[in-house]
Amino acid sequence: MNRIFFAIVFACSFLFNGHAQEPYQFTTVIDLDTTPVISQGITGTCWSFSTSSFLESEIMRISGKNIDLSEMYNVRNTYPKKAWNYVMRQGKAQFSEGGLAHDVINSMRDHGLVPNQVYTGLEAGADKHNHSEMVAVIKAMLDTYIENPGRELSPNWQLAVSKVLDVYLGEVPQQFKYEGKDYDPKSFLAMTGLDPNDYVSITSFAHLPYYKQSILNIPDNFSNGSFYNLPLDEFMEVIDQALAKGYTISLDCDVSERGFSSKNGVAIVPEDSSLTPKAWTAIYPELEIDQDLRQAQFESYSTTDDHLMHITGLVKDQQGNRYYKVKNSWGTAEDRTAFGGYVYFSESYMRLKSISLMIHRDALPKSIANKLMF
Repeated sequence: MNRIFFAIVFACSFLFNGHAQEPYQFTTVIDLDTTPVISQGITGTCWSFSTSSFLESEIMRISGKNIDLSEMYNVRNTYPKKAWNYVMRQGKAQFSEGGLAHDVINSMRDHGLVPNQVYTGLEAGADKHNHSEMVAVIKAMLDTYIENPGRELSPNWQLAVSKVLDVYLGEVPQQFKYEGKDYDPKSFLAMTGLDPNDYVSITSFAHLPYYKQSILNIPDNFSNGSFYNLPLDEFMEVIDQALAKGYTISLDCDVSERGFSSKNGVAIVPEDSSLTPKAWTAIYPELEIDQDLRQAQFESYSTTDDHLMHITGLVKDQQGNRYYKVKNSWGTAEDRTAFGGYVYFSESYMRLKSISLMIHRDALPKSIANKLMF
């Protein structure tokens, strides 16, 4: 009798202390329309892949059309702006492959859109993107201009940057056919039904005034984009209400965390961080996240602006815990992802490690939209 009693106590203690937990069993709660997962290749252009995916879902929502947009068209139109910023700031700015969701919206507003079949941005014979050499070449050119202050800048320096981009990515199309009709980039944008003015960026940090727009000082915000700042609970409410109303969301987040595992398809924040590897495959208690902890991790660089992705739905585990279904752009290889290129973000992970969102303004809850100074 005593042996049985102690065996039960031991087993319960073993489970309670987190050494043996239930493997995840996920069921779908919300699953919104989106295009297939693809790969950004060996590039830092997640900002264009994720936001293009977001816009593709927006086109589906607005018109029901399934259009594969060119990610590299946005990239091609953004590099000259990065080069100008870098040179005018005399090299005291970041020139890199990174960017943010609003850079795609700016490109769309200024240059329109084109389908991927018209502009792939791939060199002849290549089957994946690799911008390492291209970026190194352009940066070396820009540094040469900057490091020779005794000479005036050649009036052709911007043209030279443009020509390098053309060599590596291809010349941008001015006219093209799509499904038998003639378009230019602006008329193609009009056909999609997208309006660049419909999209707003949201963040949540205590050092910024709430309900107002502020520039978020992170390295990839070279274009000084502004974000509406919300308290954390309302930031999360925006995500939940948007998904419930059928709107997907572009997400900027931190993925350089032990809790993020693309291979296992989950992103979590265990209460006991030593259990993180186990929590990739089984349910463990998670840390409660408030505004103060979120702020502290941001200010200490524990939370950094690493990666942009696309929130397309919601799932739950067998205990009722909710996870956001987040589309990645690292392909679908089975050795890299458990869920076909998606990662399930726990609520704790989203509260702690998200940086910002981009959504259609109609997706905002009215109670929150009324507080913002549009």
